[in-house]
Amino acid sequence: MASMPHALTTDWLDETAQRRLLETVNHVLREAPLYTPRMPRTGRPMSVQMTNCGSLGWYTDQAEGYRYIATHPITQRPWPTMPQAIEDLWWRMTDYPLPPEACLINYYQAGSRMGLHLDADEPARTAPVVSLSLGDTALFRVGGPRRQDPTRSIRLHSGTLLVLEGESRHWHHGVDRIYPGSSPLLPGGGRFNLTLRRVSPAD
Repeated sequence: MASMPHALTTDWLDETAQRRLLETVNHVLREAPLYTPRMPRTGRPMSVQMTNCGSLGWYTDQAEGYRYIATHPITQRPWPTMPQAIEDLWWRMTDYPLPPEACLINYYQAGSRMGLHLDADEPARTAPVVSLSLGDTALFRVGGPRRQDPTRSIRLHSGTLLVLEGESRHWHHGVDRIYPGSSPLLPGGGRFNLTLRRVSPAD
C-alpha cells in the first residue's frame, strides 16, 4: 500500500474552533434534521444517522441505492446552503479549482460503525474528499483500491482533519468503532463527521 492519506493532528482545530464549528453544524441540523438511511437491496437501517448541506446530498435507500439528491428525504426541502465555515475547510486543505457541492454530516453513537467502502458515487473522480471529526474519537481503517488489500488504523480525534486525494482518493476506508466519552464536545456524546465532496466534474 502507498503512503497513508493526509491526516492532521488533533490540534488542527483547537477547542474554541471546534465549538464554533459545532454551532454551525447544529444550525444545519435545525434546517435539515438527522435521519436514518437504509441499505440498498436489504433495506437494513444503517447504524449512523445523517444529513447534508450544499446543493447536493448523499443518500441511500432500499429502492434506488447510493446516489446524490437535491432535497432532504424527510422534509422534501432543498438541502441548506453550505455554511462558509464548512466550505472554508475545503479551500484551506485542497487546491482543487472547483468548490464542494455536498457536505455529508454523519452522526455516530457508541455502537455505530461504517464498513469498508469506496467513495465512488461522484463523477468528479479526481476531486479530493475532505473529512473533519467533531466529538468522540473514531477508529478509522483504510486499505487500498481492492477490498482485500491490507488495512491500517488511525484514531481520529475531535478536530482531526483527513484528506483523501490522488491515489488515496480511491482507497477503501471505514470506521470500526467509536470510543464513548473520549471527548466532551457533544453534550450527549457521540461523533459528527463532516465529509466534503465535489460531485460534478469540470466541463
